[in-house]
Amino acid sequence: MTVAQALVALELDTLELEIDEAILTVTVNRPAVLNALSPAVIDELRRVFGALRDGLGVSSDDSAADNAEAAPDWSVRGIVLTGAGEKAFVAGADISAMRDMTPAESREYSERTQELTSWIETLQVPVVAAVNGFALGGGCELAMACDYIFASENASFGQPEVALGLIPGFGGTVRLTQYVGIAAARELIITGRRIDSAEALRLGLALRVLPDVAAVRAAARESLGLAAAQSPAAVASAKQTTRAVRPLSTDDGLAFEAEAFAARFGTPDMLEGTAAFLEKRRAEFLGL
Repeated sequence: MTVAQALVALELDTLELEIDEAILTVTVNRPAVLNALSPAVIDELRRVFGALRDGLGVSSDDSAADNAEAAPDWSVRGIVLTGAGEKAFVAGADISAMRDMTPAESREYSERTQELTSWIETLQVPVVAAVNGFALGGGCELAMACDYIFASENASFGQPEVALGLIPGFGGTVRLTQYVGIAAARELIITGRRIDSAEALRLGLALRVLPDVAAVRAAARESLGLAAAQSPAAVASAKQTTRAVRPLSTDDGLAFEAEAFAARFGTPDMLEGTAAFLEKRRAEFLGL
């Protein structure tokens, strides 16, 4: 059974899955509560991305060639993560579910959700957040775990946890800093201020802003379709390398890149890609 077939077989209450030409769309489907990130949603997202992780593998930062020996199942080549309706991507965590948690329970909740976002970030295939409406708190953190964010004009982003006497707990203090820089991240987190799609674009949080939900999802699928036409092994290596070099010095980053670059030489996809280019034909990649 392929990973795509395994996903279709999942019984889910809070998510909808659709696979079209190896592009998987994962929709958080709780529009009545603005797709709030409840424990049930988190559990189902963990089931979906856990299955993807098992089937596709993850990008390891330990070695540029860790995943070069075995071809993963490439029945899913890209993922769109979005929310149902036009009002919200994910409006935030489910506050009613959090209110009575003990510190120990909240730590486990944080760690389980952080693990989910790490699974999203380290998948072998690209994941695009198609943000429609509110992406607040946990919703913003979920979007930032993706490779990049496309947003509708009515989208808004924020980390408003301080208004609840809390701070971000699903990766917000880490990833928002990586997206927009330390000063802008601190200002957004300590004020709890919401920003619209135009400001998110200016700060570098959103990569593209499009008129409406349909345009956002179409653009996300189009972007992933372009990626799906490339060597899946090279795409995975590119994801791995850009993530691995992020905390490194320039010299160490260049050294890692050189190792990752060299690791692709002599692989079936490299030989096929270069041959296809020279022969002026479409490459038929094996994912190796």
